[in-house]
Amino acid sequence: MFGKSFSYFLLSISIVLTFLLVVFRPEPKFDYDFEQFFPQDDPELAFYRGVYEKNFGSDNDYLLLAISNPEGDWIDSAFLSRSAKVKTEIQSLSGVDTLISIFDLQIPIINAFGLQTFPVLDWSSGESIQSSAEKLDQFKGSLIAKDGSSFLYLIQNDPKLTKEEGDVLFGQIVLILARNDIKPHAVAGKIQTQRDFVSLMQQEFGLFIGASLVLMLLVLFLVFRKPWGILIPILVLLIGILWAFGLILLADRPLDIMSVMQPTIFLIVGLSALIHYFTHLIKKLRLGLPKELAIQETFQELTFAVALTVFTTSMGFLSLYFTSIPALKAFGLWTGFGILILFLAVLGIAPGLLHAFPLSQPNFRFTSTSDRLLSSLFQKVIQRRKVIAFSFLGISLLGIGLSSQIKINGYLLDNLPLDHPIQEDFAYFDQQFGGSNPLELYLEKGTEAESLLDLEVLKEMEQVEGKLRELFGEGDFISPLSLIKTLNQAQNQGNPKAFSLPSRGQYLRMERYFAQALDIDGPKVLSENRMTGRISGRAPDLGSLKMGELRAELLNFVQQEIDPKLLRVKWTGTAHLIDRGHESVTLQMAKGLGVAFLIVGLIAGLLFRSWRLSLILLIPNMIPLIWMCGLMWLLGIEFKLTTAILFTVAFGIAVDDTIHFMSKLKLELAKGKNLHYAIKRTFIDAGRALILTSVILVAGFGLLIFSQFGVTHFTGLLISFSLIFALLADLMLLPVLLFPLKKVWDQKVKVLSHPK
Repeated sequence: MFGKSFSYFLLSISIVLTFLLVVFRPEPKFDYDFEQFFPQDDPELAFYRGVYEKNFGSDNDYLLLAISNPEGDWIDSAFLSRSAKVKTEIQSLSGVDTLISIFDLQIPIINAFGLQTFPVLDWSSGESIQSSAEKLDQFKGSLIAKDGSSFLYLIQNDPKLTKEEGDVLFGQIVLILARNDIKPHAVAGKIQTQRDFVSLMQQEFGLFIGASLVLMLLVLFLVFRKPWGILIPILVLLIGILWAFGLILLADRPLDIMSVMQPTIFLIVGLSALIHYFTHLIKKLRLGLPKELAIQETFQELTFAVALTVFTTSMGFLSLYFTSIPALKAFGLWTGFGILILFLAVLGIAPGLLHAFPLSQPNFRFTSTSDRLLSSLFQKVIQRRKVIAFSFLGISLLGIGLSSQIKINGYLLDNLPLDHPIQEDFAYFDQQFGGSNPLELYLEKGTEAESLLDLEVLKEMEQVEGKLRELFGEGDFISPLSLIKTLNQAQNQGNPKAFSLPSRGQYLRMERYFAQALDIDGPKVLSENRMTGRISGRAPDLGSLKMGELRAELLNFVQQEIDPKLLRVKWTGTAHLIDRGHESVTLQMAKGLGVAFLIVGLIAGLLFRSWRLSLILLIPNMIPLIWMCGLMWLLGIEFKLTTAILFTVAFGIAVDDTIHFMSKLKLELAKGKNLHYAIKRTFIDAGRALILTSVILVAGFGLLIFSQFGVTHFTGLLISFSLIFALLADLMLLPVLLFPLKKVWDQKVKVLSHPK
C-alpha cells in the first residue's frame, strides 16, 4: 500500500472528485438563528411552542425603531407628518403583521353612544400638539423614550419569514426611512440582528481562511524551506478544505456563527498530520532510503497512529452531537466529519504528489541538540517525580477550587464586542424604553375562577404586575389587567389617573363592554374563552444569572402571595429559553465530555489491552480542562454555552499528544526494550513532534483570538492555553504516571511483542 501505482490511483480519484466539486459547486448559505441555541429536550421549549406560541404567537419576531428628529423636538407638525407617512408605508409591506406606535394610541371613552375611541396624538395645530404632549406623558418608557428624545415603532413581522425574506423586508424598511429623510436613532430586532451577524460572519470567514493560509505558509517555510515541502501541503489542505465544506454545503447545511472557526480548525489539524508524515519521511530520506520506499514506509508506519489522533480530535467534536442544543450538535457533527474528510484528502493526495515531485534534500535538521535537550529534560523529570506529581496535584486542586467560583452567565449579544453598534442600539432601548428583550408570563385561571377577567383574579394579577415593576422598574405591561384598566379610564372620560383597577361598582358597570373592548385592535392578551392570557412587556438584557435570580424571586412571590385557586402563573418566552440554554451548560458539558472520555478510554483499552492504563491515560488529559477552569476564573470568563463546549473540543484535541506518545511507546516496547529505556526513547522521539505540532496548533488557534465574535475569541484563547497545558502534562506528568506500572508493562511487553 502507498506504493507508486496505488498512490497515483488514489490521486486520480481525488482529482476527479475535486473537478466534479468545482464544476457542480454548491452555493454557500450563511444564517444566524439564535433559537438554534435552545435546548431541544427542555420541557419549557415544548410548552412555549405547543401552548404559548399557538395562543399568542411568537414573542421575538419584532423590530424596534427609535425615531427622533435630528433638527429638534420630534413633536413637530412637519416631522410627525413624515413619520406618519413612514408608518403607513411600512405597515403596508408584505411580511409586516402589525406596527404599533404613538400614532395608534387611542383614548377610550364611554359615553351615551357606548364605547368610543379617540386618537391621543393630533398635530393639526399648535394647540392640539400642546394638548397631545400632555396626554403622551403617560406613555414615556413604553412608546416614548424616558427622556422624551424619541418615540418607538414596534414592528411585528411574520414569524415564518426566512433569513432572505427578512433581509428583503429590512432593506425595504431602510429604503422607506431614507426616502422620507428619517434616520432612526437606534434599531434592534431579529431581522436586523440576523442580517448584521451574517454580514460580520462573512467577513470573518474570509479573514480567517486568509490568515490561516498565511500562517500555514510561514510554518511550512520555516520547517521545510523547499518548494515541495510548501506546495504539496498547500495543495493537499486547500483541496481537503474544499471537500470538507463541499460535504457541509451538499448536505444543505447553512454556515452559521460557529462555522467561522471551521477553516482554521481544518487547516491546523490537517497541517499537524502532514508535518508528522513529512518529518518522518525526511528522516528516512536522510538514512539513505530510496524515495519510493521512503514514501511507502512513511505512510504505512504512521497512518495508524496519525489516524488515531485525527479520530480522537474528530470524536471531540462529534461528541457535541450528544448535547441537546441544535447549534452545538450541528457544529460538532460537521466539524468532526470535516476533519475526517480532510484526513482522507491527506491520504488520497499527499502520497501521489510526493511520488510525482522531485524531493530535493530539505533544510530541516534533526540535530543532536534537540535530543540532548529532551534527554536532559527527561532526566530532570525522573529525578523530580514527586515534586512534579505534587505540583500538578496542587495546581489541579486549586483549579477545581477556582472553578467552583465561576458563574454561569450569558447574554443575548455576548458574542459581539461591547462597542459594536448593535450593542449600543440594544443598550439604548434598555435605558429608554424599558428593555429590548421580550418578557412573557403565561396566565391561567384557577379552579375557583370563571375567567381571567374576574375581579378577584384581576386583583391577584395586579400584585404580580406590581412585583414585576419592583424587579424590573416602571415598565409598561400589557395584560388582561391593562384591558380592564383601560375600560376604567374610559368610564372616567379618558382621565389618565383612572388607569387603575376599578372598584367593584365600577367593575360591574363596565362588564357589558368586555366583549367590545376585546375586539379593539392590539396585541392579543387573552384567549377567546378567557381562560388563559399573558403578561407581556420588555426587559433589559441583564444576563442569565441576574434574570434567573429575578425570575426565582417573582415565582417565589407568586407561590407565597398568589392564590393558585384564582390564578396560575408561568414564566415563558424566547428570552427565558435562551437563559435556560445557558443554565444547562453543566449538563451539556457533562454529556459531551462523558462521550469523549468513553471513546478515548475504549481506544486506549483496545490499543494497550489494559483498562487500568486507559484510566491512567485520562489523567493527563483532564489536567488541561481543570487548569482551563482556573484560567477562566483568573481572566473573569463566565460559563455559558459557547465556553462550556470548549472543554469537549479541547479534550479531543489535547488527547492527540497522549495517543501519539503512547503509540510510539508501544512500538518501542514491541522491540523488546525495557520500560525505562522505552519511555526515554519515546520522550525524545515523540517529544520533538509533540512540541512542533503543539506550536502549530497554538499558533493556529491563537489566530481566533482576533475575532469579534465572543465564541470564536474564547475558543482561540482557551484552547491555545489548554494545548500548552496538555503538552506540559504529557511531557512531565505522563512519564511520572507510567513508571510505577513497571510490573504491568513487563507483562504487556510479552503480549505486545508476541501478539496472537
